[in-house]
Amino acid sequence: MVQSVTADHIVLGLFVVIGLIFVPLTVTASHLLAPSKPNPRKLDTYECGSEPVGPPWVQLRVGYYVYALLFVVFDIETVFLYPWAVAFDRMGVFVLVEMLVFITILAAGLAYAWKEGALRWR
Repeated sequence: MVQSVTADHIVLGLFVVIGLIFVPLTVTASHLLAPSKPNPRKLDTYECGSEPVGPPWVQLRVGYYVYALLFVVFDIETVFLYPWAVAFDRMGVFVLVEMLVFITILAAGLAYAWKEGALRWR
């Protein structure tokens, strides 16, 4: 048992050492091997292949962030619901109750966001 744990630690240590060596090695190799012919046209700022228009510092409305956070919340809900739905027939009543509590908490969050007007596009 002790020998197995020691072997596991050695393997883990090797992975850490290889990772710590691999990253700087590849970054250095790409820096040395990559072609570099800078000119003003290449160093100029661009947006999707066209010249930028307006100031570079543009503040976005908070509504965009709220939509993004709500999307992440309900995307995570789907990630948790899918494996639960696939294995539903093999689980007991306790898991059903836990999932109902989970969905209730998320529904309460959605109701709160709706009540506060976070879902209204202004």
